[in-house]
Amino acid sequence: MCRLGEVSRAGYYRRWRAKKPGEEETALRDRLQTFALAHRHYGYRRIGVLLRREGWQANNKRVLRLMRADNLLCLRRRAFVPPTTDSKHRWHVWPNLVRWIQTTGMNQVWVADITYVRLQEEFVYLAVVLDAHSRRVVGWAIERHLGTILALRALQMALDSRRPEPGMIHHSDRGIQYACSEYVAILLQHGIQISMSRVGNPYDNAKAESLIKTLKQEEINGSSYRNYDHLVQSIAGFIENVYNRRRLHSALGYQSPNEYEETLLKAKAGTTLLSVGEGGWLPPSPTPPTPAQTCLSVPGFLVSP
Repeated sequence: MCRLGEVSRAGYYRRWRAKKPGEEETALRDRLQTFALAHRHYGYRRIGVLLRREGWQANNKRVLRLMRADNLLCLRRRAFVPPTTDSKHRWHVWPNLVRWIQTTGMNQVWVADITYVRLQEEFVYLAVVLDAHSRRVVGWAIERHLGTILALRALQMALDSRRPEPGMIHHSDRGIQYACSEYVAILLQHGIQISMSRVGNPYDNAKAESLIKTLKQEEINGSSYRNYDHLVQSIAGFIENVYNRRRLHSALGYQSPNEYEETLLKAKAGTTLLSVGEGGWLPPSPTPPTPAQTCLSVPGFLVSP
């Protein structure tokens, strides 16, 4: 090539170093801006993952430098927070069963929480139920009040969509919606163990709190809802089409909850047959586990010392 162009090899590479890296960086910045505008609440780590999925050579430091230079770093703001938890009630408060547990699969621990959404003239309330292992929202409901029906609707959606086996743990705060007899009766009816956070310790329910934070930052705070119906439609779209299906989670190896669950199911499908020597293969027993009496006896869990 150098001979055909009548240039020296050293001259060719000097020209390449002066021109090609600039062209590559311009193309990278163009793609980075596209991602940053499409995912306006993504930080440089998630943007970097999206770029590397397309084959770009961009580590986190480079992505951060380019986003800072183009003023594309995501913004955060703290809004007024009305109370959603009333723990001063006469109902039984259950012990915390999940403090030392590390989940190993889906439908071992669900976490639940309630938050508010501000409309122009009123507050409405959102209840969510999250699979603690895959971070997938398995149930949610919106009401204009903080009554028990709000939490019950979210729980029923989760039960209908997942049908968990007995022995699973349901973890929440000590709010009256989760401690009342109606809610507890449904959990016990399905053989679900009940767990509640310690007093004034949001870290016990950190995964649900993280979901609420993401929902506020990436959907609610940047939106102006016309009315209640518009809010319900928007929240449903964000949960089902964005959070569960497309949003990358660092705790899941930068996969979406749906992608992560598909990976788990494929891995499980490859190990469902157990060897019985030369006699062939037999599937494992379909008998569900017996409800555990304590968190240490829950099948499938790893308990940290």
